[in-house]
Amino acid sequence: MSQHPSPLRIGCASGFWGDTNTAAFQLVKQASIDFLVFDYLSEITMSILARAMEKNPEEGYATDFVTRVMQPLLADLAQKKIRVVSNAGGINPHGCAKALQALIDAAQLSLKVAVVDGDHLLPQLDQLRMLNITEMFDGRPLPDALTSMNAYLGAGPVAQALNQGADIVITGRIADSVLALGPLIHHFSWSMEDYDRLAQGSLAGHLIECGAQCTGGNFTDWHTVPGFENMGFPIAECYADGHFIISKPEGTGGLVSVATVAEQLVYEIGDPAAYLLPDVCCDFSQVSLKAVGEHRVEVTGARGRPATSTYKVCATYRDGYRVSASFMLGGIEARRKGQVVAKAILSKVQQIMARRGAPPFTETLIEILGSEWTYGPHSRAEASREVIVRLSARHFIKETLLFLAAEIAQAATGMAPGITGIVGGRPKVTPVIRLYSFLLDKTHVIPRIHSNGHTVPVLEITTVFSDGQGSAPLTDPDAMETTEPMVCVPLVQLAWARSGDKGDYSNIGVIARQAQWLPWIYHSVNARSVRAWMAHLLDERSQVQVYALPGIHGLNFLITHALGGGGIASLRTDPQGKAFAQQLLEIPVSIPASLITSGVPAHD
Repeated sequence: MSQHPSPLRIGCASGFWGDTNTAAFQLVKQASIDFLVFDYLSEITMSILARAMEKNPEEGYATDFVTRVMQPLLADLAQKKIRVVSNAGGINPHGCAKALQALIDAAQLSLKVAVVDGDHLLPQLDQLRMLNITEMFDGRPLPDALTSMNAYLGAGPVAQALNQGADIVITGRIADSVLALGPLIHHFSWSMEDYDRLAQGSLAGHLIECGAQCTGGNFTDWHTVPGFENMGFPIAECYADGHFIISKPEGTGGLVSVATVAEQLVYEIGDPAAYLLPDVCCDFSQVSLKAVGEHRVEVTGARGRPATSTYKVCATYRDGYRVSASFMLGGIEARRKGQVVAKAILSKVQQIMARRGAPPFTETLIEILGSEWTYGPHSRAEASREVIVRLSARHFIKETLLFLAAEIAQAATGMAPGITGIVGGRPKVTPVIRLYSFLLDKTHVIPRIHSNGHTVPVLEITTVFSDGQGSAPLTDPDAMETTEPMVCVPLVQLAWARSGDKGDYSNIGVIARQAQWLPWIYHSVNARSVRAWMAHLLDERSQVQVYALPGIHGLNFLITHALGGGGIASLRTDPQGKAFAQQLLEIPVSIPASLITSGVPAHD
């Protein structure tokens, strides 16, 4: 019999830096929770925070976490004994903790703040260069000048900080799932070798770390989700044996169903049988989801094995400059006019700069938004009369892009008719920040806990390591023979889907609405057909790998080199592949007519 029959309830109030500040109030005041957690960091966010700290050493963290979220709630958190874990510390967790401690002192509260750091590796750059580090995806050597370099730390330091009595734990870069796994290890005294429980706890963190994305946000069947104006944020109700239930506060909008949770399960994963984290190598392929009440989904079936001997480290570096300008253009043949005008602007600037000795643009991109430009050959907008022309360029010389920015406005009077003005005024030239990811042996990283003026190093090294290998990608299916009458329907009639990004890679998770449809889905939607369907967004390096998630009747498509560099290095309007799933949901699927009925089935 478990010593903890009651669950630990963890509410997540932020999925990214910029998420609504109302979520924390909702979870604290309208729900019963033990922990309040916040995820603020992405690769893009880390580079932004690094730039902010370069300008001001006091910055480098999510300032609104301190002033807009925590300050008004400090008294409630103390009174209700709700503990907080957040990676709002970013590049400067000590600065974040210092600002928060000042507010706690001013409110005359006794909340104890701890900091977990050790992820920031730039001070070790010279030593690390001696290790002959290479990029984990393409083998490039470490760039000459870096703007940030942070290891994804595990749950051990967070759990130990809580063991030492911390009410609030502020971290730098940690694995997103640690926000939940750390409190669970602390509360249930889980062993760091109890891999199945660690995998379940990591899955709980993975499901809630994007906030409302598992309570109806971004759901394929968006029209079935009520109350967008008051979306409920997720609560993971976790038990000592590892199983947990996803729910949301009563009286809030949103939807918690098998489908909404399944979509978040496939978000930003590669091989579901080898989801690699600092503490455990997770196998999510056999995860089972079960509705156990209104807006309540039970999650079981994650399995774990020892973690690998390395941390993932994400570094960022500058790679020239970029500029993007948008202007509205209306009238007859708006799409064609937009292409001609944008090409003319680029050509004019290029010719003038060439006469001054400047090299060509590193990269240019013209997008005609409103004409279904991102759909490529699948566009149905043949005669757009109102479009947004988006013109972007990269160059290593800032002055070249400044000249381009100054030459766009003249098109309103000197080129095709219908230009109404530049959206947002003259565009700004900004640095291009690229991501560089690599694996680093754990012996080179020492996490630390800072509390009450004391610093304690945390050694997370274990003698048992996994090779991190999971399942092999699926091969394209053989032809399926049947004498039944067939119909062709869009994928959305048969499946839900969610897409995400990791650097320049994108994934699209597809979940069959009914298990019997999955073989037919895969017959039409496989590596070969997805590569062809998305070809207008890919290049010669791009590959598509497919992995199975039989537990949720799903498939995961991992697409390499799909995002034009990804993040803020990409010139695209969708640099993170957020709309990829929406495009794939229109791919045609051939299926026996007897297996389906007309219309889209209910989401459960």
